[in-house]
Amino acid sequence: MARFKFTALDSKGKEVHGEIDADNQTSAVARIREKQYFPTKIEELAGSGGAGPAKKAPAKGGGLQMELKLPKFLQGGVKAKQLTVFTRQMSTLVNAGLPLMRALRVLQRQEKNAKLRDAVSQMAESIESGSTFAEALAAHPKIFDRLFVNMVKAGEIGGVLDVVLGRLSEFQEKAEKIKGKVKSAMTYPIVVLVMALSILGFLMTYIVPKFADIFGDLMGGKGMPMLTQFVMSASDTMVHRFPVVLIAIVVLVVVIKLLAKTPQGRLALDKFKLHAPVFGTLISKNSISRFTRTLGTLMSAGVPVLQALNIVKETVGNEVISRAVVTVHDAVKEGENMAPPIASSKVFPPMVVSMVEVGEETGALPDMLMKIADSYDDDVDNAVAAMTSIIEPLLIIFLAVVVGTIVIALFMPLVSIIGGLSG
Repeated sequence: MARFKFTALDSKGKEVHGEIDADNQTSAVARIREKQYFPTKIEELAGSGGAGPAKKAPAKGGGLQMELKLPKFLQGGVKAKQLTVFTRQMSTLVNAGLPLMRALRVLQRQEKNAKLRDAVSQMAESIESGSTFAEALAAHPKIFDRLFVNMVKAGEIGGVLDVVLGRLSEFQEKAEKIKGKVKSAMTYPIVVLVMALSILGFLMTYIVPKFADIFGDLMGGKGMPMLTQFVMSASDTMVHRFPVVLIAIVVLVVVIKLLAKTPQGRLALDKFKLHAPVFGTLISKNSISRFTRTLGTLMSAGVPVLQALNIVKETVGNEVISRAVVTVHDAVKEGENMAPPIASSKVFPPMVVSMVEVGEETGALPDMLMKIADSYDDDVDNAVAAMTSIIEPLLIIFLAVVVGTIVIALFMPLVSIIGGLSG
């Protein structure tokens, strides 16, 4: 019988060390598990009566692993979908009764994203050192935002971490679902637009210049129709002044990005987004859905309303709505209800104001906020479907008109030339 030194996790996720006698490593693992421990490393002690020299062997499902790590700048970030999967798996494990530390170690071993895997490893080490789960999450602000951290904090304080993680995963899944629907709905129109621009570019930079040379030789200095002159001029600009146009576009994009970094510029751009033709309604409904769902999720998790409003202000993603939330926060801080400042902001539709008012009167504001979010999510789905059905024929008509105009412009001089020859 040999003697083994082991490291394991107890039912609370704390690391324990000890020694145990067993015939072999498999028996040692079984005996450790009988003590309600989860072994992470087993080492046979030298001269303990084993049949061979001292050796180290990883326990099943744990142990030391050699890992090649890419430099951080090559690891990439953590995508929203990857974080959603992590949260759902974490919720499932904790809800199944696994200790927090064990759940983190399980997810660490199976996580494929290097950045998220490193973060989970560091979080586990922080918790082992005495930090709370929320404090460990807060150390990685680029992965876990304030919404995530504060909901976990509320769950830990209230002893309902499994419930909170479930709500968080539902929140993330809803957001990903809406984003996925918008992306899938816009894929076809974008493909059509790219094809239209490609065809237009080919005609204007290759076909039209050839006709311009032909017309110059055949017409002998005679004036061409106005439409033809316009098309020829546009083609000449695209061919010979393309670098200037490209630089102008780049400068415009840079200026817009710089403006977006200033408070007033960001406010103006976000205001334009909310009132933009076609897309404005969709952006507005999506922003309201995000505001109500985030606030409802936080409040249902037990986060105090003022703290929840502060978090929503930073995560809503639109400066106009963010400023409206600041007004609501200040009013609630003074003891007012939420509905009046929401109404006075002129940002939210009357239906939202009425439902918030009813929620406050009945004491079911979090549930009412979630119902508003569900309603607006449905509106976003319908708006995306309607917008797609409108954009597709418009793009086809646009392509037909542009190509048709170019063809007509090229045929008009030919008619004049043929008429001159026959005369």
